Amino acid sequence: MLIDTEYIVSMTEANQNFSHVARLVDKNGSAIIMKNNKPRYLVIDFSEVETRQMASDTDVLNISKDLIRKNKEAYKELAK
Repeated sequence: MLIDTEYIVSMTEANQNFSHVARLVDKNGSAIIMKNNKPRYLVIDFSEVETRQMASDTDVLNISKDLIRKNKEAYKELAK
């Protein structure tokens, strides 16, 4: 995951000025809150939740083909 440093906020800053975090999310779609110098929280626009959760049909098809290829013998045995 690539992280743009422009959208990183410290935990202290997020606690003191959450409206700043909200503006970052409005501008970029997300913001990262750091805790102890490590990325800890991802704040995203609620309307993007479904988009980020769903895998594309192409991804699902490719994963399915890969599983079938890797487990071909097991599927043949189960089909008996």
